[in-house]
Amino acid sequence: MRKLLSSTIIVAAVLLCGCKAEKPEESKSAPKELLLYCGAGIRPPVAQISQAFENAHGVKIVTDYAGSEMLLSKIKLTRKGDLYMPGDKHYVDQAAQEGMILSQKSVCYFVPTILVRKDNPKNIRGLQDLLLPGLKLGLGDAKACAIGRKTKQIFAKNNIAWEDVEKNLVFQSLTVNELGMQIQTGSLDAVIVWDAIAGYYTEHGTEVMIPVEKNVISTVNIGLLSFTGNRPLAEKFVEFAVSEAGQAIFAEHNYRIEPVE
Repeated sequence: MRKLLSSTIIVAAVLLCGCKAEKPEESKSAPKELLLYCGAGIRPPVAQISQAFENAHGVKIVTDYAGSEMLLSKIKLTRKGDLYMPGDKHYVDQAAQEGMILSQKSVCYFVPTILVRKDNPKNIRGLQDLLLPGLKLGLGDAKACAIGRKTKQIFAKNNIAWEDVEKNLVFQSLTVNELGMQIQTGSLDAVIVWDAIAGYYTEHGTEVMIPVEKNVISTVNIGLLSFTGNRPLAEKFVEFAVSEAGQAIFAEHNYRIEPVE
């Protein structure tokens, strides 16, 4: 029933968008293509949202999926693109400080969680257990992706020395998706990923939740880049992402659309 309702809302929104008259600033000379820089961990819902938007507006969405920090570096270097949606608003704020963001809005929330091998053979119950001798641990690279940066903040918040964590750290990833794949292949005992990502690996892994009071939640924002070639169309994409229809897509993929308390 929920999926049926979500689909109905999405179809109605798409039809409504398609019936709107073209504004003067949306002339045929404006590029009918948008470049979206998107954190790899948000790919599933964003791919669906992009497809719905393409169908409604006859526009092509070119999406560059990678680690949030890597995307920010690319934006700084090329000074091209229309939209930026990393895994944490920190990166959009960084871009804004350098004058590269016209506006930004929140689209969803990420909760870091521990993902272990199926049925938890190492009996991991919390963050401290990640320091157990002989454990094979995988984490995101803080210099490349949002989950890596958040993970370091979580250890610091819980007074766990990074030097102790490094003793078991055998793999660092450029994206959060790579961590889930390591659990799928059985290469690692534990990783820290976003809760939405953990949901894709229930067949191969078991989630060990981090208590809210010990966790550091991520707010995912989408930013409108200052050098966009089609601001009206880019603004419409943002509006769709935060609309009831766009939010229904995030929820359908088990991404949180309400703040975590």
